[in-house]
Amino acid sequence: DVQLQASGGGLVLVGGSLRLSCTGSGFTFDDYAIGWFRQAPGKEREGVSYILSRDGSTRYADPVKGRFTISKDSSKNTVYLEMINLKPEDTAVYICALEPYPTRGQMMSLFRVEEYDYWGQGTLVTVSS
Repeated sequence: DVQLQASGGGLVLVGGSLRLSCTGSGFTFDDYAIGWFRQAPGKEREGVSYILSRDGSTRYADPVKGRFTISKDSSKNTVYLEMINLKPEDTAVYICALEPYPTRGQMMSLFRVEEYDYWGQGTLVTVSS
């Protein structure tokens, strides 16, 4: 079974930083997208960033551009989300997801929840002032 394990969340002060990890196991896909999503209390889940295994290309949602960096270590089956200059509005449960063999037509929609087949559990990030 495909498993995605997110970790690295915690409590941080405004302006602080955290690095989240998403480690995958139980799959043999050689082409996939890993997306990071977040869900704040009372709000819908929103896409934050994604990375493609085929070429390492990345995209970011506007609220996190310039502050978040997604990267991958294929040898460890792990994708990272480095977050700096954190704001109170970044407080949420962060969840990683995997979409195998994303098509060209999906490239513009990989911030959408419904594009992903596999989901991990979340890790809570709390930004306090």
